[in-house]
Amino acid sequence: MHRAVVLFALVLCGTGQGSSLFDDDTILDITLQGPLSKVIDDSVERREQAFSLSDGDVGIEVGVRMRGKSRAVHCRFPPLRLNFSAAEGSGSIFAGQDKLKLVTHCKSSAEYERNVFEEYAAYRIMNLLSDISFRARLLRIRYVDTDRPSAETFVRYGFVIEPDDAFASRHDGEVLKTPHVTRTMLDPRHSALVYVFQFLIGNTDWSLVRPLDDDYCCHNGKLFSIAERNHYLPYDFDMSGLVDARYARPQRELGISSVRTRRYRGYCTDRDAVKNALQTIVGHRDGIMRIIENFPDSFEKETKSGTRYLDGFFEQAANEDKLLRKFERRCL
Repeated sequence: MHRAVVLFALVLCGTGQGSSLFDDDTILDITLQGPLSKVIDDSVERREQAFSLSDGDVGIEVGVRMRGKSRAVHCRFPPLRLNFSAAEGSGSIFAGQDKLKLVTHCKSSAEYERNVFEEYAAYRIMNLLSDISFRARLLRIRYVDTDRPSAETFVRYGFVIEPDDAFASRHDGEVLKTPHVTRTMLDPRHSALVYVFQFLIGNTDWSLVRPLDDDYCCHNGKLFSIAERNHYLPYDFDMSGLVDARYARPQRELGISSVRTRRYRGYCTDRDAVKNALQTIVGHRDGIMRIIENFPDSFEKETKSGTRYLDGFFEQAANEDKLLRKFERRCL
C-alpha cells in the first residue's frame, strides 16, 4: 500500500490500535462480492441483495442496496447501504454492526476517486475540531460482480460512516427527532463550531430545517441530545467547495454560481461562541492542512487545490473582526 495513503489515514489519531471499526484509522482492505449490476440497476425499488464481505481471511454475509438522493442521480456507481443484521461472522471487524452507509467513487475516473478522499477529509477535519462528530473509516474495496462473471474485478476507495446508534452509544446520548429547530435549542458553542466548519469547507448544502421529503429536521445532519444539550452533527459533504465534485451546484436562492464560493449559513447566535469557534479552527490550522497534504502522491494537483482553498479561509480569518462581522450579516 502506498505510504502516503497510510499517512493520510494515520495523521489524525495515531496508529489506530482500537479493536472496533471506527476506532482504527488505518485503511481497511475488503472484498465485496455479489450481484453488483443488479443493485446498481435497481434505482427505483432499491431491493436488497445478498453479498459476501471479507476483510482478509474472515467472510461475513451482508445485504446491499442502493441509497442516496442526488448521488443516485449523478453517479454511475451510487452510494450503497450495507446491512449486517443477518451476519454471523464474529471474527470480522464488522461483527456487531447493523447498517452502514458506504460512500463510493461515483464514477470510474481518478477525479471521482479524489472526491472520496476529499469528502473523507471533511469528516476527519470535523473529528479534529470536536469529538461530537461522525467518524468515518476509509476502505480499499475490491468489487466482484457475480452478475458478470467474465468481467474483471476492480478496486476503488470508499468509506463507511459511523451509524447514529453507535455515535449515541459513544456519547451516552440519543437521536432527537423534531420537525423544527430554533437557535435556543442548540448547544451554542458546538453549533457555532459546525457553522464555521461548514464555511471552512465551503458547504452550503445543509440546513436546520426539515427536508421536504422527511418528517424530521435536518437536511444533511442529525440532532442528538447529549448531557441535556442538543447538538447538530453534519454529514454528506460532496457538494462542498473542498470536494468540488463535477456535479455539485449551489442552490439558486443563495445567489452564488460556484460551490467554491463560501457562504455562511449558520443561525445568528452569541458572538463569543462564534469567535471561539473561529479561534478553535485557526488553532488547528496545521492539523487541518496536514490532512490534505497527506493525500496520495497521485493526487498532487488536487492536494495543491485543496490547500489553496483552505488557505483562502485562513486568509479571511486573519482579520477576525471583519470575518465575524461578515458572519453576522449573513446569519439566519
